[in-house]
Amino acid sequence: MAENNLKAVVEAMLFSTDKPLTIEQIRKALDNLPSADINAVIQELKTDYQVSNRGLRINEVAGGFQLSTPVDFAPLLKKLHKGRKVEKLSRPALETLAIIAYKQPLTKIEIETLRNVNVDGVIDSLLEKDLVRVAGRRNTPGCPYVFGTTKKFLEYFGLNNLEDLPKIEELKIPENIEIEEIETQNTKTEVTENENTEASSENR
Repeated sequence: MAENNLKAVVEAMLFSTDKPLTIEQIRKALDNLPSADINAVIQELKTDYQVSNRGLRINEVAGGFQLSTPVDFAPLLKKLHKGRKVEKLSRPALETLAIIAYKQPLTKIEIETLRNVNVDGVIDSLLEKDLVRVAGRRNTPGCPYVFGTTKKFLEYFGLNNLEDLPKIEELKIPENIEIEEIETQNTKTEVTENENTEASSENR
């Protein structure tokens, strides 16, 4: 495939999906084209967008690549979509999510110890939105569940991995934050696997 055609094809693939695409996914769709060639094309596209000051960017998100708009355009795009139905994530939910993101995996009791409040309802809400997941069980009396963030957490907040999280001292939590409906969850575990999450582990 000619280089220009390959760039157009990869660009079309990225445009056609609202989820990050991995090199492996693109490679399989292109009859096992070498990963190095695909990565080189993506890097060229990234440079093209930046140099020409286009309204699109390619970001590395959750282990893949995704088309997005420049951060500077956020206020204008918010006005454009001001009628869009969104769901608000409360400050308690955001604080609980931050604790899980930075200290995972940890149990509900450990979260409540840090927040000094009951978090049953908050945890249920975050699980429902697939921002957090049951990551396994703690090897302590009672074998309590431990919680961690999902791949969808990385996708929504535009993070490639947890190392991209800002330093805790840099955080400023707003009164509320608007998020869209989230559909799936990542089930990678770093502790004893919970059998209830095994079925979804194929979606990583």
